[in-house]
Amino acid sequence: MQHRFLIADDHAVARRGLKEILLEAFPFAEIKAVGTAEEVMAAVIEKHWDMVITDISMPGRSGLELLSDLNKEFPGLPVLILSAHAEEEYAIRVIKAGGAGFLNKDDAVEEELVKAVNVILKGRKYITQTLAEKLAMELSNETNKAPHELLSDREFQVFKLLAQGTTTGDIAKKLSLSVNTVGTFRSRILAKMNMKTNAELVAYAITHHLMASGI
Repeated sequence: MQHRFLIADDHAVARRGLKEILLEAFPFAEIKAVGTAEEVMAAVIEKHWDMVITDISMPGRSGLELLSDLNKEFPGLPVLILSAHAEEEYAIRVIKAGGAGFLNKDDAVEEELVKAVNVILKGRKYITQTLAEKLAMELSNETNKAPHELLSDREFQVFKLLAQGTTTGDIAKKLSLSVNTVGTFRSRILAKMNMKTNAELVAYAITHHLMASGI
């Protein structure tokens, strides 16, 4: 059976590595590798794919936004999200947003990536034991969320950048937003987290181990 995989990552080396791993496990697979969310949307309009494997850090629209768009326009298309971030930062958001699985890039070695792909091809979600436990805790503690868990996916993305000391102007360029829009997001974030300054956001991010580089 010929499988069709669509890979999305803004780094050519990462795209090549993922493609090589998949071709070794699925020698007859058709694989297309692209670098932006826009190219992903164009590719899924053009033909059917068995799975989309995308990095969460994409120029313009993030992997989470891409996931949301794919779920709306192509319901039933499995999306495996890869990230350099630790599982606790984004995995629950990915699964709640309809993702088929989350895999930390450090764990995306051949064996684990192929395992995740095979699980998803069978129509199941790829969820690690650790993530399963976190999801169970999330359900039982729905009313006791940490402040950053109240943020929307885009707000969380802006929060991470603010906590890293990124200026409003640089955030606007990185996320393809206007400076005013970023300012609005900042105001919402501060209000939701009951804070007044960026320094408080930085201190919170450090305390909650949310200072991994990148988005």
